[in-house]
Amino acid sequence: MLALCGVGLLRASLLTDAYLRYVKEGMRPLLIASGVLLVGLAVAEAVSAWRARRRGPGGAHLGEGAGDQGADGHEDEGHGGDRHGHGGEGADGHDHSSVPRVAWLLFLPALSLLFYAPPALGSYTAARESPKAVAVVAEDGFDPLPATSPLPITLTDFTQRVQQDEKRAIRGRTVLMTGFVTPADGDSWYLTRIMLSCCAADAQSVKVRVYGVEAPKADTWVSVTGTWHEEGTLGTSSAAVALDGAAARKIPRPSNGYTDALPLGS
Repeated sequence: MLALCGVGLLRASLLTDAYLRYVKEGMRPLLIASGVLLVGLAVAEAVSAWRARRRGPGGAHLGEGAGDQGADGHEDEGHGGDRHGHGGEGADGHDHSSVPRVAWLLFLPALSLLFYAPPALGSYTAARESPKAVAVVAEDGFDPLPATSPLPITLTDFTQRVQQDEKRAIRGRTVLMTGFVTPADGDSWYLTRIMLSCCAADAQSVKVRVYGVEAPKADTWVSVTGTWHEEGTLGTSSAAVALDGAAARKIPRPSNGYTDALPLGS
């Protein structure tokens, strides 16, 4: 069991990037150390069990006499002559020296680490939680937007520009954002990113509603271009965090999928 868990951790963190589905990249050294420790404990346990078998049930090495002889030539009942309690049977007459059969079920999750990696968090998680509240930016905290078009921008930055930038610099600008598809009601869908502070257990999402572009299949990673969807007052909390999409292009899932990062290659 320890060996399977350790090998599974080492495989996920050393030979593949599957660990990025569950933890941040900075956790990799800890996963490797944990895998090495589990394999080491498994080896130590195997060596201990092998030595115990060599000693035999009475504590003596195999090949030695079954019992010790006392000074009067009789077998010492406290060692080899004790035929009760050393044969692996309890007071109820049942053998307790072997592992219960139900314990073998614990191998199933250990084997899954080797042969089946659960999918990354996606639309199922994002659809069942409220979007993360973005940080408040000071009035003079927004830098001028570059003249690039389309403008690469993160979902968090877009949200802040739409709802907090009193200069309304985002109005009329064509932006480029990357994320995965989360279904929504009506004729729109959500462009979504999931962010981790440590691991999948503390995941939070940020979403931008997309109009005007047919929704790809859920969990599909896309790059979307478009302009702010005019609803509410731009630069205030009433402004809709939404996009009038012009195009959506499918892309592979990026290795930094658990961050709200700029589109790769920008």
